[in-house]
Amino acid sequence: MRHVIALDVGGTGMKAALVGADGTLLYEARRATGRERGPDAVVETILGFAAELRAYGEERYGESAAAAGVAVPGIVDAEQGIAVYAANLGWRDVPMRALLGERLGGVPVALGHDVRTGGLAEGRIGAGRGADRFLFVPLGTGIAGAIGIGGAIEAGAHGYAGEIGHVVVRPGGPECGCGQRGCLETLASASAVSRAWAAASGDPAADAADCAKAVASGDESAVRVWQDAVDALADGLVTALTLLDPRTLIIGGGLAEAGETLFTPLRAAVEARVTFQKLPEIVPAALGDTAGCLGAGLLAWDLLDTPGTAAAPAASETLTTEVTA
Repeated sequence: MRHVIALDVGGTGMKAALVGADGTLLYEARRATGRERGPDAVVETILGFAAELRAYGEERYGESAAAAGVAVPGIVDAEQGIAVYAANLGWRDVPMRALLGERLGGVPVALGHDVRTGGLAEGRIGAGRGADRFLFVPLGTGIAGAIGIGGAIEAGAHGYAGEIGHVVVRPGGPECGCGQRGCLETLASASAVSRAWAAASGDPAADAADCAKAVASGDESAVRVWQDAVDALADGLVTALTLLDPRTLIIGGGLAEAGETLFTPLRAAVEARVTFQKLPEIVPAALGDTAGCLGAGLLAWDLLDTPGTAAAPAASETLTTEVTA
C-alpha cells in the first residue's frame, strides 16, 4: 500500500504516523522528544524515529514510504527545508529536510511549521473542510495562527504570517517574550488564563481548566477572569478578520477544550465588535492533537502531487551550519 511518513515534533513529545493516500492514519506512534538531552540528540531521535517508521512500512505494506513530511516548532524556512530556530528545542539552522532525506534513502521530504501544518489539516480535512478561506487559531501556551487560502497555508514573505498572538490588544499591558507589552497571548492564551486564575483564586496550582470549571459552576471571580480573556481574544480576532476576511474561524488548543464555556461568550463578544465586517463561522477545531501529524502527511502527499518534485539532496550538499545549543 502506498503511504507516506508524517512526523509532528513538539517540545515534549513527538507524534508519528504512516498516512495513506486518502489521509487515513495507517499506523501511529509516539515518543518523548527528550529536549533535556540537547538539540543534537533531539535531531537524532527524529531521524531514528523516521527510519523506524520506514522499516515498519516496508515490513507491513511491502514497500517504502513514498515521501515524508515533518512539522516542527519555532522559525521554519520551508522552502529551503531548514529548521531555523526553536527556543524550546535549542536548535539553530538544522537542515532537517536534507538530513531526513538522507536517512530515508533519498525520498522527497517536506518541512513545515507546526501550527501552519496543523492548520492545513484542519482546513482540508477538519473543521474548515470546504471553506475557501479560514483562520486557524490554537490557544495553548501561546497563541499562533494559520491563514488558509484555497486549500493551502499562507506563510508570508518571510515565514511569519499568522502570528496573531503578537498583535497588541492592550497597549502597556503585560510584558511579552517578544519584547512588546499587551500582546494577545499574554492575556488570552491558556497559560495567561492559568496565571490570572491562580492569582485570583489564591491557588498557585490552579490552571485554565480549573477556571473553566469554576465559570461553569457560576464562580464570580472565575467569570471575571474568563471574560477578561474572552474580551482580549475577541479584540485580536476582530483585528484579524478585518484584515483577512475569513469564511471560517477555527479555534483550537487547550483553551478550546472548555467547549461552549468558551465559544458562547466568544461568539457574542466578536459579534458585538464587528461593524462593517462579515461575521465568520466560529467553530472548534476537529482534529485535536493529531492535526500536526495529519498535516505533515498532507505536505508529503503534496510533494508527490507536484510535477518534477525531486528527492531530497544529501545532507552533505546543504549542511552549512551546525546544530547548536
